[in-house]
Amino acid sequence: MDAGEWKKEQARVDAVRGQLKKRIARDEPIVSELKAQVVGIRSEFWDDVTVNLAESDDRIETAVSMKQQAEVLSERERSHRALRSGLQKMRRLLPAPYFGRIDLVEEGTDGTPEQAYVGVASFLADDGETFLVYDWRTPIASLYYDYGPGAVRYETPGGEIAGEMTLKRQFSIREGRIRSMFDTGMTIGDELLQDVLSRTSSSQMQAIVGTIQQDQNAIIRNDRARLLIVQGAAGSGKTSAALQRVAYLLYKHRSRISAEQMVLFSPNPMFSSYISSVLPELGEENIKQTTFQDYLELRLGRRYELEDAAEQLEAVLAGPEADDSIRLRAASISCKSSVRFLERIEAFASGLLRSGMRFKGFRLRGRVVVGRSQLTERFYAMDASIRLPNRIELLKEWLLEELERLETAEREADWVREEIEFLDDDQYRKIHKTLRRQRAGADEEESVLEERLLRTEVARRAFRPLRRLAESLAWIDAAGLYKDLFRGEQAENAAEERWSEIAARTLSALDDGRLLHEDAAPLLYLTELVQGFRMNTSIRYVIVDEAQDFSPFQFHFLKRLFPMAKITALGDFNQAIFAHSTELAASAWLQRLYGPDQTETIVLRRSYRSTRPIVEFTRSLLPDGTAIEPFDRPGELPVLVRAGSAEERDRLLGADLLKLAAGEAASIAVICRTEGESQSAWEALRAIPGLESLKRVTKDTAKFESGMLVIPAYLAKGVEFDAVLLYDASADAYGEERLRKLFYTACTRAMHVLRLYAAGAASPFFADASPGSFRVVEPARP
Repeated sequence: MDAGEWKKEQARVDAVRGQLKKRIARDEPIVSELKAQVVGIRSEFWDDVTVNLAESDDRIETAVSMKQQAEVLSERERSHRALRSGLQKMRRLLPAPYFGRIDLVEEGTDGTPEQAYVGVASFLADDGETFLVYDWRTPIASLYYDYGPGAVRYETPGGEIAGEMTLKRQFSIREGRIRSMFDTGMTIGDELLQDVLSRTSSSQMQAIVGTIQQDQNAIIRNDRARLLIVQGAAGSGKTSAALQRVAYLLYKHRSRISAEQMVLFSPNPMFSSYISSVLPELGEENIKQTTFQDYLELRLGRRYELEDAAEQLEAVLAGPEADDSIRLRAASISCKSSVRFLERIEAFASGLLRSGMRFKGFRLRGRVVVGRSQLTERFYAMDASIRLPNRIELLKEWLLEELERLETAEREADWVREEIEFLDDDQYRKIHKTLRRQRAGADEEESVLEERLLRTEVARRAFRPLRRLAESLAWIDAAGLYKDLFRGEQAENAAEERWSEIAARTLSALDDGRLLHEDAAPLLYLTELVQGFRMNTSIRYVIVDEAQDFSPFQFHFLKRLFPMAKITALGDFNQAIFAHSTELAASAWLQRLYGPDQTETIVLRRSYRSTRPIVEFTRSLLPDGTAIEPFDRPGELPVLVRAGSAEERDRLLGADLLKLAAGEAASIAVICRTEGESQSAWEALRAIPGLESLKRVTKDTAKFESGMLVIPAYLAKGVEFDAVLLYDASADAYGEERLRKLFYTACTRAMHVLRLYAAGAASPFFADASPGSFRVVEPARP
């Protein structure tokens, strides 16, 4: 780039920043004044409203006065929100107004190129029409991500526009100064990516729109598919692209979709904290974030001691695969997460239309007032063509009427008279207030009327819990129905390996009030099939991160729970560390969820997170790892540190921790296999001088923080660190094939430095790594 062109571009940056500063200086006092007005109106609202309810005219005047004040407040609040939003966007633009430029000659014009500068938000000149900066989500900005110089076309609300791109230029601007600038072809230039990826990590995910790649842009702007499956290698930018997709959709459909109509299912609360700053940085509100475990606990947690996914994984990792109890648990998880088990539950539910339905009776003061047989008889007396949930609804209506009849009859019972003596003063006052209202038109004597009201109150109190049970459908014995799948004829027809043992263990846990994680979704699915599915029709977009860890049951829940929503499923089957994990692109049942016409799959093969040497090492651990493409960012080879004992390993790892912390690494993770190993490692390392501040992350950790920390591998999924130290890479810790993906997941968290420590023999996975992809260090010993 010649000096004249550089000077010209810097002059434009200065001019745009000058306009930004001028507009910010103009709007800041206006926003402050509007905020003060809003606060003032709220605090003085009732002082400015004349309240008089004595006469009809006065009431009308009061209503008009309140309406006028409310309208003034609403108008000020809208103005404040709009101006504040614009001010925040200008402040975001000020350090770096834009990152790209395209020159476009549209077909049918005089051949003069239109210059479009692309940034994180749009900024118009004072005339209100000329774009000084185009938002990266605008239609014309898509050319920056999808094309190089040459023939181009893009979609606008008014139709397709075609033309020729004569220039594509990228900038790196910091605090108003152009640091680098270059013209490029098809892809976003490696120079810009190198600059971004070489930075240290932080406690919050960064979604930098200036480096969006073409395949990522296809994810962001896809608004066709009902189910969009994104299979991406570790570090390929899946989550970042998904959040940018949310920002794009909120921008494109801003007149009819809000952040409240989107929901993100993340793997754990800590990850939700890690990504919480991305959308605000892009100028949008955060969408709802939750975990599937939260949903299960909402629906099932009060009735059972509910195991979560982390506890399930810990149970499977607790011992060697040869341990029969571990193998049985793994078989149970695999079985209950399968499509075959889902289909069996659906067939079982259909069979309940003919027989087998289970109910719980209603008891009052130790007496059965509505028995199970009564409910069953009424249920099966209904027309055979009525669907199961509709029958339940009709039965509920009858049950409420029956309880009302029983309550009326029960008022004359002797126990009611006895209970009257135990009513408290408040209840007596309530009765006498009713008595005064009814006394004028009553033919009964006051004492008779009083006793009738008291009996009515006592009976109503006694039947209130029964009515609540009836309304909540708690009289359906869902747990009993689920147990029936594991006993009798249902169990005899099962073909799964070790089914009798799986059934016995399941029944034992349920009898103890424990609900294993693999049973939670199937039990809830069966319950919903019987009772009718609860639906949320307001949600329009659902994002599922780490989707490979979702079972068929969970995806079917999402489809039914959000019937109006489009789903984006992001995952990497190479990180499928749970026994129920899904191989996204390879799962025919997932493709069938909405049908092939409404399903699209995008595969991201290039990994950006780690340096090339780290990616070369980690991809060689996988059978088909050659499909993963490393980004050409230099760095040091991963290091295998051989120690003679666990004590020496801790000493060597602690010394490396202190060196890295004293350097440029902002986040360093000691990654362990399990929670138990994390606890032991944390205690051992904190005893080393200088490591007293070492933090430990557990499944209950709500906020992700940078610095030095110890974390189990399954909680580190989706998060990245400047340096990763694998606490135990020995054959004892990672000697079994079933742990290969967990080992891979742990290693792929590293951005710049990866060191692995083994006391004794190293994991056999190292033998599969490409020759020269790592180096071995053995400390000198006397």
